[in-house]
Parts: sequence; structure tokens; C-alpha cells
Amino acid sequence: MAGPTTAERGERQQESSGPRSARRRLRVIVILAVVTVLLGVGGTWVLYGSDWLRVGHVSVSGTRVLTPAEVRKAAAVPVGAPMISIDTEGIEARLRRKLPRISTVDVVRSWPHGIGLKVTERIPVLLVQKSGQFVEVDDEGVRFATVPQAPEDVPLLKLSVSRRGSGAASLRRFGVDRLVREAVQVTGDLPAAVSRDTRTVQVRSYDDISLELVGARTVLWGSGEDGRTKARALTALMKAAPGARHFDVSAPIAPASSGS
Repeated sequence: MAGPTTAERGERQQESSGPRSARRRLRVIVILAVVTVLLGVGGTWVLYGSDWLRVGHVSVSGTRVLTPAEVRKAAAVPVGAPMISIDTEGIEARLRRKLPRISTVDVVRSWPHGIGLKVTERIPVLLVQKSGQFVEVDDEGVRFATVPQAPEDVPLLKLSVSRRGSGAASLRRFGVDRLVREAVQVTGDLPAAVSRDTRTVQVRSYDDISLELVGARTVLWGSGEDGRTKARALTALMKAAPGARHFDVSAPIAPASSGS
């Protein structure tokens, strides 16, 4: 009797190797699954359970008035905690809440052991005198700190808004905060030379803002509108009349000066 043909032998080999191949694939899958689990467990342990990636120190940069110690205390970064568990957004919010002098802050992880606090402080552009102290106001009109002594070269804001006439109308329409922001805008539009000489910004109403400069000079600015045009007009006016003591740029197309 003739033996099996080549085709028949191939079919028999495939039938016998089929179960073996399936078992081999299953073993590979199981091994890969075990390796994946082990890697996951090991990675989790490294990040959360080991001493390799834990907070060891907190650095502070960008401070001007605040001290690094004040910032670290307010941040309350949990030294010794796993780096991965640090709530950076929570620390940023806490710093802005506890230290209003801070305008912006970035909390960054510096692997493997450091947390960095990059701080930007608010800079005062005006001061409001209150009970013998001075409230600092930044370029956004935010009153962010009270200090016992006035910082140098920061003008004093005087809110002399009358309860009658245009002053009362300004209060009803704009409110005190808006009038403060108008004064802030004026200081930002001043020519550099005038800004250095400005000692007081006085607000009587929305349309009546004036400056007191060194040398008993005054500037009637008017409203905070057309600030750049008024700045150019004031610069030209001061060059044309260097001995004048009073300048009026409330209507910048027709500026005027007087006194000597």
C-alpha cells in the first residue's frame, strides 16, 4: 500500500503544529502581560514609594521686596513628598492669595528633588495715603500692599472728588475704582522726564486729573483719554516755555502754559 503523499504529510504537520503554536503565542502574551504589570508596579513605586524622587529643596527666584523665606512659607510645599504628587496649580493659587504682592508665579518641578517658585511681583505706580501709611497701586489699578514708608519716585494719588457737581456725577457714573484706574492710565502715558518729576496725581473728577511736579509746577491733564497725544503736546510745550509753571494739555490740540 502506498504511503501518504507530500501534501498529506504537510497537512498532518500543520494539524500537529497548530496547538503548539497556539500554546507558544499564549505563553508570549502571558509573559508580556506579567512584564507590563511589573513595570507598572515598579514605576509607581519609584514615583510614589521610593526615596529617589521626593521633594528635597524649594528654590525661589524673582523676588524684589518679598524675601525667599516669605515665599517658601506661604507656598507650604511639602518637603519629603513624592515629586509627582505636588499640586503645582494649588501652590500657585495659594501664593497669590496669601501674598497679594505677587502678580504671577510659576511652580516648576526640577527633577529629581527640586521645586522652583518663579515669582513676578507687582510694581507700584501710585500710592494712596491711609492712616499714616501708604497703599501701593500697580499698573492695573490693583491695591496690593500697605507699607509704612512711601517708596521713592512713586507719586501720591489724591482723590479729591467733590460730592457736588461734576465730581458727584463722576462718582455715580464711574465709581472710585474706575477713577483710580484713570489715574493709573495717566501715569503710564506720561513722558519719561515728566514721570520722574511727578509727585502727586490729583483726581477731582473723570475729566479733571492734574499733576503736581517738582519745582512747584502743575499740569492740567483732563481725562485719561488721548494720553499719547497729550504727552507729545506737553513735551513740546515744556520745550517752548521752559520757565513756565503751569501747563494745560486737557485739550491737546490747543495746549497752553502760564507763569514763570
